[in-house]
Amino acid sequence: MNRELIEKLKTLKDVKVVAVSKTRTKEQIDEVASMGLCVFGENRVQEFLEKYDPKYTWHIIGHLQTNKVKYIIGKVDMIQSLDSIKLAKEIEKYAKKENLIQKVLVEIKISDDELKTGLPYEQAMDFLKEMQNYPHILVKGFMCVATLTQDRDFNCKEFDQMKILFDQAKQQYPDIDTLSMGMSQDYEEAIAHGSNMVRIGRSLFE
Repeated sequence: MNRELIEKLKTLKDVKVVAVSKTRTKEQIDEVASMGLCVFGENRVQEFLEKYDPKYTWHIIGHLQTNKVKYIIGKVDMIQSLDSIKLAKEIEKYAKKENLIQKVLVEIKISDDELKTGLPYEQAMDFLKEMQNYPHILVKGFMCVATLTQDRDFNCKEFDQMKILFDQAKQQYPDIDTLSMGMSQDYEEAIAHGSNMVRIGRSLFE
């Protein structure tokens, strides 16, 4: 466990830290929580359900299949990977059934990497408009995964693009307040370019 990094992350001002706990044991999660980080992000629904503990706050940060939505509504505080109307319809259906409003982030595909998921950047504002028709979904902002590269300048340009989109959306939709970008390898650059939520796993648990 990287205690030094955990203490550093706890000092970040106006930045929420999501500890990415995929592949980690419940004991490791408890240890990180005991040090003061209590928001955890999981990629896979099955793995999340095996570790779920209601005393912690949970986010789904990986690609979410529509047939898995019913298992997580009421358990996760936020779904960070909304990327289609099809998925929105399923979230709306089960959130309505549970009589709750599900917080989400719209995942934007900022990278050209074909393996990355997310809504195309240029469709974001139209998508937000459409989301106003889903009363049990509350869009809080955007999430992105930057290109995996050693070129930090390239990543910073991607983060700047996201910040422009975030600021534009905030002007129209007052509930939008979260820009989730930055992971172990690039979170400092992401924060410098406007991120107020980072998702850190590997370097946290090493």
